[in-house]
Amino acid sequence: MLRRGLRYVRARWWVFVRLAVWSVLEAGQTFLVGYALARALDAGFLTGDAGVGLRWLGLAAGAVVIGAYGTGRVYGVVAALVEPLRDRLVERVVARGVREADGGALSGLTQQVEIARDTVAGLVMVSRSFVFTAVGALVGLFSLDSRLLLVVGPPLLAGVCLFAVTLRPLARRQEAFLVADESLAQDLGAVCPGLRDVTAAGAEQLVAAGLGDRIDAERDAARSLARWAVARVASLAIGGQLPVVLLLASAPWLLGHGVTPGALVGALAYVTQSLLPALQNLVHGLGTSGSRLTVVLRRLLPATTSTPAAVPTPVESGPAAASAPALALTSVTFAYGPASAPVLDRLDLTVPEGGHLAVVGPSGIGKSTLTALVAGLLRPQEGAIRLRGHAVPGAGAAAQRVLIPQEAYVFGGTLAENLAFFRDGPVPEPELLAAAEAVGLTSLLEALGGPTATVEPTALSAGERQLIALTRAYLSSAPLALLDEATCHLDPEAEARAERAFAERAGGTLVVVAHRISSARRADRVLVMDGPRTAYGTHAELARSCAVYRDLVGSWTPTPDGVSSQPPFPL
Repeated sequence: MLRRGLRYVRARWWVFVRLAVWSVLEAGQTFLVGYALARALDAGFLTGDAGVGLRWLGLAAGAVVIGAYGTGRVYGVVAALVEPLRDRLVERVVARGVREADGGALSGLTQQVEIARDTVAGLVMVSRSFVFTAVGALVGLFSLDSRLLLVVGPPLLAGVCLFAVTLRPLARRQEAFLVADESLAQDLGAVCPGLRDVTAAGAEQLVAAGLGDRIDAERDAARSLARWAVARVASLAIGGQLPVVLLLASAPWLLGHGVTPGALVGALAYVTQSLLPALQNLVHGLGTSGSRLTVVLRRLLPATTSTPAAVPTPVESGPAAASAPALALTSVTFAYGPASAPVLDRLDLTVPEGGHLAVVGPSGIGKSTLTALVAGLLRPQEGAIRLRGHAVPGAGAAAQRVLIPQEAYVFGGTLAENLAFFRDGPVPEPELLAAAEAVGLTSLLEALGGPTATVEPTALSAGERQLIALTRAYLSSAPLALLDEATCHLDPEAEARAERAFAERAGGTLVVVAHRISSARRADRVLVMDGPRTAYGTHAELARSCAVYRDLVGSWTPTPDGVSSQPPFPL
């Protein structure tokens, strides 16, 4: 995050120049608050010349007005600095939500992005204010008398250094506390609606023990955070309040060695009216908001600067990738709740490189759940899933698969932009046209006006959107294609053409959640799902040995043309 922050700053250096210019104008009032007060006393009121004193006070009042104008301009510059950051965060959250089906995208978009924007703006304001206020006050102290600077400077520097040392451990403990609090809230959100189930299963002690561990973890994190908060209070006392005590304690000595009464009062004004408030804002702003910003940015920004995990990247090569099967499930068990019957029960499945698997079964039996597990959108309670040797979920596995759901997503923009969504850059037109021809998109592409034509998603039929989504997946670099009823709105001929295109991709592997028996006949192997029971084999083998599969097939037989309308599997 530090490297990203520095790159962001370098790209907007001119904004920081404007910010510095207006901050200097604002800092002028800081200098004059103490200096003008000192001159008003020494050269005016204490000498009996009230007019001089009033003129100096009037100058200070004018500086306040000019400083207020500078402060107003500062807010505009901060907006120019923060709003582009918000836009970038929104783009990342939306991209991750679309590509990875991230359930936290809504919270990121409506809450976390706004927290980041407001917090960054606040941190820029307090940090800038402290720097320029401190410079203005210290220059004023030196102008009044250098001995005043020797009294105020060392404790101020010590307080700032102490606070800087505590920033990192304080931020870590703040993050640990927030994580513990969220873990406890998540467990409570799962337990409270299921209290009846907990009682019925006699799991009160087990659930209470788990919640007790979460509560203890949050308590320990809160205590650790409170201990480090003491150091923050100490830094504020040393840097902001100790100078006042030292000025008052050394006042007799200072007055006896040539420091004027006006200079002493001006020094007190610098400390109490400028340095102490600025230091308080810095400590509270960086100490609390800074740690919160760290937590939010770590969630909004991926850990690496590479392509997001859900976007297919070039396939790995080498012995490990070549020897591992395209898909391997080992004793995978998944249920949607602790008291629910397993949707998958110790399922073992292997799909070789270049294989073509059809998954069939009654509606609601778990076929889409299986594809979600393979895609890494769900986590199994037991067992392991690997894609070409990469554990699921994980960035390496996500790069090996592309998932096409039943409801195809098409966004406003050109057709070429939609088709290149899973690529790092634009797709060469010959490659795009070849993919459209293979999948069966050519007629629609020509009707729309070519690759550069603008797409209106609402003007497309469900089948046309599916063709665009299928061609987009075909153009991706992911070797494993997961079609979760992705052709349900196509006619049998278009469905067959699309499935053949994916099955014949160089190095490609295809897993199809089938809704027509013809899809199962085209596959090398068929997986029949019937609750925790499964069967696996070719169409001919299962038609002989599996009663569930025979029921699904029914009395259907292919017509001579092989492409006439076919009934879907019975529900």
